[in-house]
Amino acid sequence: MTPIRILMQTTIPPSEDDWTIDRFSLLRDYLASLTDETGNPLYEVTVRNRESNSDDPILSNIDNSNFDELWLFAVDIGGGLTETECQAIAEFRRQGKGLLIARDHQDLGSSICNLDGVGTANYFHTQNQDPDESRRCNDDPYTTYISWPNYHSGSNGDYQKITPIEPTHELLHNPNSPSGVVEFFPAHPHEGGVGLASDAENARVIATGRSKVTGRTFNLAVVFEPIQDDNGSLGRAITESTFHHFCDYNWDVDMGCPSFVEEPPGEGMKTEPRALADIKTYVRNIAAWLAPIKK
Repeated sequence: MTPIRILMQTTIPPSEDDWTIDRFSLLRDYLASLTDETGNPLYEVTVRNRESNSDDPILSNIDNSNFDELWLFAVDIGGGLTETECQAIAEFRRQGKGLLIARDHQDLGSSICNLDGVGTANYFHTQNQDPDESRRCNDDPYTTYISWPNYHSGSNGDYQKITPIEPTHELLHNPNSPSGVVEFFPAHPHEGGVGLASDAENARVIATGRSKVTGRTFNLAVVFEPIQDDNGSLGRAITESTFHHFCDYNWDVDMGCPSFVEEPPGEGMKTEPRALADIKTYVRNIAAWLAPIKK
């Protein structure tokens, strides 16, 4: 059996003091550790940052690659994807391949707005604002230099209780959980906004969180089911409210964070073993679900 080939990539060049791909090492190692019943690896994981501010040689040609899935962490403050890269990613998905994109608060990762189909499910401060004007206000009042969307689901290093949307999507199934579903995600002090775009096809919100400050609910993830058309099958996709659901620091605060992170961390992920088990189950489900559908 040939392993599913996953590209995990950020939208910024290498940097020792930023959210580069090195800060997603626990995710990489976990995916690479998964095997089938005979011990063969299920996934072959390639990790990289973008190489320059011009067309990235891999992203701009991903539609001509042998990758099956792209896990794109949009950690830029603007300009993280070129037009050529967006077109290549769109064609990659038109080949029936899978796409996960994750951004963060305010305008962090806003380059994904230009991704065909999935980009419009992401709401930012100055681009593609939330159509619900009542949500264009600060939720996290503590980190004052970060503006909306900035939903406060808890401290980095803590977990949040999530609410699956009925009917529960298969990504949230967890036979090892007492409830049979994923109950916990890593928390973050200021998550971004995702939702259903008016022109989205075969898409739905699968889970919501609740602000620790205001009590307001907010969307955590939107999924896009495959669509058959005259050109073939449009692959599955997921967009997340924050890349911190997958980040080392949010799975284990002892892994450290960039120097600009000022908020004090929590220890919930250390004290509640089910929380880390849940996010790993979710990751495992994502990797299987995004794989190209066999014809």
